[in-house]
Amino acid sequence: QVQLVESGGGLVQAGDSLKLSCAASGRTFNTYAMGWFRQAPGKEREFVCAIIKSGSSSYCSDSAKGRFTISRDNAKNMMYLQMDNLKPEDTAVYHCAADQVLHNIVGSNPAAWGQGTQGTVSS
Repeated sequence: QVQLVESGGGLVQAGDSLKLSCAASGRTFNTYAMGWFRQAPGKEREFVCAIIKSGSSSYCSDSAKGRFTISRDNAKNMMYLQMDNLKPEDTAVYHCAADQVLHNIVGSNPAAWGQGTQGTVSS
């Protein structure tokens, strides 16, 4: 089972950028589809973006499209989320997730979760 650790969260102002990282353990990282989710205070966890095993294709929610970019480096067992033009409503705990089936990522039911990293956007 892959283990995931997020980093890169912080406090920024509206319009700024943040880049989140997700480090994965194990030698089989390239057999996992990966994704990012977020959970704002008082709200349910929501899907943000997903990326296929090779990294050649990705998919993001409507709220993330045009502002967020997901990427991965299989040689380093790393996944990233570049977030630009941040808004106060992007404030949330961001979690990375992994599953060997992409459908499970997009369906918000992945096999593995990270603990999360807090991103806060002030107005």
